[in-house]
Amino acid sequence: MSSLWKTFMLPRVASRVTYARKFLIKQKLLTSSKGVHTQPSVSTQTSSLEARGDLRLSDSCVKRLKEIQDGVRHLRVMVEGGGCSGFQYKFELDSAVTEEDRVFEKDGVKVVIDKDSLDLVKGSTVDFYHEMIRSSFRIINNPKAEQGCSCGASFSVKL
Repeated sequence: MSSLWKTFMLPRVASRVTYARKFLIKQKLLTSSKGVHTQPSVSTQTSSLEARGDLRLSDSCVKRLKEIQDGVRHLRVMVEGGGCSGFQYKFELDSAVTEEDRVFEKDGVKVVIDKDSLDLVKGSTVDFYHEMIRSSFRIINNPKAEQGCSCGASFSVKL
């Protein structure tokens, strides 16, 4: 087992997302809000998806959100430690927006994601996919994912 793998994946004291963020900052693959590198302020302001390229919504995602959103709740996207490959995507309908969240809107639907999760999926697309066995939201084309499990619910970070 490589020392890089031990350093990055094995610590269990804090969440894996925190470790991933610190590691990527240390490797200068991600900017930090402290020190020499600066990061744009992450706030609850709504962003144009196409203009920033941080997170895109597919047409099928927008269509499904229009069907299920009630005007109060929005889709929250989260990345948590766990799953087959180290990190897993989580989706839920939520009505809260915090200072740490970024809000993306397209055609009247909103998707909210916290800044740590956004750092791990920046450049990805939120999609809704339907097949005979199941239907679900998913993240596709994640440029920061090295590999994922067969169901697409988890991934490991490119180092």
